[in-house]
Amino acid sequence: MIKAVVLAGGSGTRLWPLSRAGHPKQFLALNGQDTMLQATMNRLKPLDISSSVTICNEEHRFFVAEQLREINKLGSIILEPVGRNTAPAIALAALTANDDPLLLVLAADHVIQDEVAFIKSVTQAIPLAEAGKLVTFGIVPREAHTGYGYIKKGNQDGSGFVVEKFVEKPSSVVAEEYLNSGDYFWNSGMFLFKASRYIEELQKFRPDIFEACLASIDRVESDLDFLRINKEKFIECPSESIDYAVMENTNDAIVVPMDAGWCDIGSWLSLWDVSKKDGNGNAVVGDVMLNDCNNSYVRTDDKLVSAIGINDLVIVSTKDALLVAHKNSVQNVKKVTAQLKQEERPEWELHREVYRPWGKYDLIDRGERYQAKRITVKPGAKLSVQMHRHRAEHWLVVSGTAKVTNGDRTFILSENESTYIPVVEVHSLENPGKVPLEIIEIQLGSYLGEDDIVRFDDIYGRVAK
Repeated sequence: MIKAVVLAGGSGTRLWPLSRAGHPKQFLALNGQDTMLQATMNRLKPLDISSSVTICNEEHRFFVAEQLREINKLGSIILEPVGRNTAPAIALAALTANDDPLLLVLAADHVIQDEVAFIKSVTQAIPLAEAGKLVTFGIVPREAHTGYGYIKKGNQDGSGFVVEKFVEKPSSVVAEEYLNSGDYFWNSGMFLFKASRYIEELQKFRPDIFEACLASIDRVESDLDFLRINKEKFIECPSESIDYAVMENTNDAIVVPMDAGWCDIGSWLSLWDVSKKDGNGNAVVGDVMLNDCNNSYVRTDDKLVSAIGINDLVIVSTKDALLVAHKNSVQNVKKVTAQLKQEERPEWELHREVYRPWGKYDLIDRGERYQAKRITVKPGAKLSVQMHRHRAEHWLVVSGTAKVTNGDRTFILSENESTYIPVVEVHSLENPGKVPLEIIEIQLGSYLGEDDIVRFDDIYGRVAK
């Protein structure tokens, strides 16, 4: 019996401007039609997976629920009130598991190009995990990569090898030595072990983490599709990776080789590596026209992007930001996001198009004392009952049917009909139809921030208790 544990935290800032704190890479379709989270779940189909648990933070919970519901693999979702790295996250999954299953621990943001080879390696690891070993999967290296940690293999044990040691990210010279020796694997961050064995080893080597996690699940609360743990207790938990907390200390660590076209999409360069390319080595996504260009990654979400005579560049265009970088400098993207955050610019956290549990909105224009949004509400969805202290709103229905509460009146608006909502008027918007509802919202007032929302009732649990 295998339970999938998918770690879906992280902000993916090195893939800005596509990946942002409010909508990070694991919830984007970076390498195909599925989002990275959906692809992670879908590649498990050939395995006998009895259940799954996804671990994420509060801000991203509706991304997880909606995307897994789309592929009919919802499972349970544990909300971390704060990030505490992988060792505590996996402990939460192990402590809440029933019947001591094997835990297949996966990151939500990995690319696996050869899924048959992936399934083969996992299948080979099952007898080792059932025998009480803590299995990690070592990626057969293709190059002397300096961006990954390494695992040195020891004596063979079944289909795997005893882990001799874990090694931090090496220099290029040392990485070349590792590659030539044939004794090292890339550290994938994927694992397979019994829930009870992980807890035993965690309790032995990091009892502080074990005790904090045990205390945090003392009162688990169910909220819609989510499990909420005790925030006060979990905040006290030390932050540590599973490698440092358990795998480097246990005597039962085994590495099983995996040669499956694995990639940890940590930068635009790594995404270019795994993308389909034209005859000149260019990878393009969206409406792109290239002339005399080589070995570049060009992506656009909306407008036409044309490039002439460029080599080895990354060009990424979104509705509100444009990135141009040399491929050798893409690691510095995180410096841009850090500066944006320091200057409190919204582009570090949110896109112009923002997703919500009820649908999405696109901030199509803004100016002094006004802004305009295109709002899309999914069939059957409803925005919270709310009011604003500083702004009034005009709603115009573009398509679909809107059920509107405006003060003490509730009524239906159809295409080309509108309503005006004064400041501090209690209101809500609902789509009672079977097709998406689209409206244009014009906001007018002295302050137009998203925090000027006072919620009275919300079907998505966003009203503070």
